Amino acid sequence: MQSWFRSLPLVASLVAAALLGACAGTATTQVTLTPPDQAPVCQPQAALKASVFWRTQWRADQKDVPEREAAAAQGITRFFADGGCFASAVVARVEAGRSDFSVPAGADLLIVLTVRELGPTVKLLSSAALVEGGTEVVVDVAVVRPGRREADREFSIRWQDGGPGVVKGVQTLPSDMAAALKAGLLTRQGP
Repeated sequence: MQSWFRSLPLVASLVAAALLGACAGTATTQVTLTPPDQAPVCQPQAALKASVFWRTQWRADQKDVPEREAAAAQGITRFFADGGCFASAVVARVEAGRSDFSVPAGADLLIVLTVRELGPTVKLLSSAALVEGGTEVVVDVAVVRPGRREADREFSIRWQDGGPGVVKGVQTLPSDMAAALKAGLLTRQGP
């Protein structure tokens, strides 16, 4: 009986190591555009000036709204400031309920982003890894051309990064938002 008690710390260490190993899984990224087969919105080769308006439309039970909105602002600003989308872009926050848009003077087009989801996800006991998590970003995109009050194009970006054994916190949300925009606006999606 005494030998079993002596091996208890070893067993506890092995269980702890297995659980920690399960939390250090490999993340995979999935991007879904709806409708699919979207041509890139970004045109880095053209000398276009874009205005970018962004707003949020959270679900009723959304938690930590101010933190998520700050992360969205950082990620959106970072993506357009990096210069890989348009020659220049001015980013501004607009009211959530606003629906009338026109291209501001001096801009070649207007991009309206509606952030609907930005946050970490965690599922316990959903796989052999015990923990499955990651980050999810959902953004609706509308592209408005000069002289128009309605969008020429509208689609949604759903970006997920994670998988079995992955645990991510809120610290990656600005980078995740920028990565979602890059995947949805800069890259051709579909066959």
